Amino acid sequence: MSIDPGSPVRRTYSYLGPTGTFTEAALAQVPEAREQIWRPVRNVGEALADVVVGRSDAAMIAIENSVDGGVSTAQDALATMPGLRIVGEYLVPVNFVLVSRPGQRLEDVALVAAHPVAYAQCLNWLSENLPEHAHVPAASNVASAVGIVDGVSEADAAIAPPGILEHYDLELLAEDIGDNTSAVTRFVLVSRTVAAPAPTGADKTSLIVELPEDHPGALLELLEQFATRGINLSLLASRPIGDALGRYRFVIDADGHIQDERMADALLGLRRFSPKVIFLGSYPRADRAIVRYPERYSDDVFVEARDWLRGLISGEPEE
Repeated sequence: MSIDPGSPVRRTYSYLGPTGTFTEAALAQVPEAREQIWRPVRNVGEALADVVVGRSDAAMIAIENSVDGGVSTAQDALATMPGLRIVGEYLVPVNFVLVSRPGQRLEDVALVAAHPVAYAQCLNWLSENLPEHAHVPAASNVASAVGIVDGVSEADAAIAPPGILEHYDLELLAEDIGDNTSAVTRFVLVSRTVAAPAPTGADKTSLIVELPEDHPGALLELLEQFATRGINLSLLASRPIGDALGRYRFVIDADGHIQDERMADALLGLRRFSPKVIFLGSYPRADRAIVRYPERYSDDVFVEARDWLRGLISGEPEE
């Protein structure tokens, strides 16, 4: 088979499969991913490994949920797999249905298959409507239902995204079973290390920072790098480093872009303070909300202060 040398090379995107997951819905929001190759994988580690070794150009992964907070597996993978960069974020509203094999009745359900995050988000509904049920963890929100269809799962029912009914012959036992109707999952698109896109004014910077040592006020010293430069943090989560008890790294989302003077100055402060700073990327916010900050932290103020110091060092006469 010959390949037309004039045809464009298609890009490959990895995502948590199979078809019908929330991750796929997030990838559908990426304009440049349309008409490209979508590669379903089994877990976050596999998705990011695809990017590292070059099997994929980028991977879509869940990073945070408005109900359960940060996705620890994704945060830990980004902390330990070098050469990755977040290039965009996307929000997907989260809702769930309870499905089963055709003919199953809700009152006969005793064993429910669900991804652990989905299960936690439906626990109140399950406790009220199926108080004696047991939980079987599933690899993904779709895998929970596919196991029932394929007959490999012993579960009587599965928690899954509403779109599952478009792909599989399943009985709908209940819909809108999520405990929080405003639940949203935040996804990030991760590529190999590239330069950050130009600032838009509605940007976010993601970092992972280790404390230099365990002493009173260490975390405060870290946070002061942002507070003294007028930078708001939208995420601060601790994760164990794993080499000893009491040793933690911090996953941080800060409002602003690395090309903003205040953010660049904060990163310099972090670099002097911490033994390890991982820059995950500066990228446009999914909500496109303009980042607001006091005028005393504007770029012009930082530039003027630098020029003033340079003048003092060079011996220029003060005006």
